[in-house]
Amino acid sequence: MRVAVVDGQGGGIGRAIVERIRKEFPDITITALGTNSTATGQMVRAGANEGATGENAIIHNMEHVDVVMGVIGILNANAMLGELSPAMAVAIGGSHTYKILLPINRCHIHVVSVRDIPLSVHLDNAVEALRDYINNGPAD
Repeated sequence: MRVAVVDGQGGGIGRAIVERIRKEFPDITITALGTNSTATGQMVRAGANEGATGENAIIHNMEHVDVVMGVIGILNANAMLGELSPAMAVAIGGSHTYKILLPINRCHIHVVSVRDIPLSVHLDNAVEALRDYINNGPAD
């Protein structure tokens, strides 16, 4: 199983996702895909097996991973203060890769009917969704 974690800016949320995945699933291959080298470095230091940075790395890897994880903004062109390019958003959103996204209300996206809960709870829910995917396949 290969899981990609996509993040940008400081890489803090990506780092937290990688840490949770690594703790729960020590044998999964995690690929850190950062929109910048700081984000990639944070995720690699958190336990990702490998890391790559930039538009081409994100586009290329969408066809080489089983699951992609990150905040919902990774589907939005120009998210993360413009770090996530339109081509990255198209590659992630258009990929057949299973997506597990945290409903963080940023990047001019407000997901309705989602409780305002701490990031740690969103991370727990994301790891549980990954566990369900590993054990049962896609939810849809």
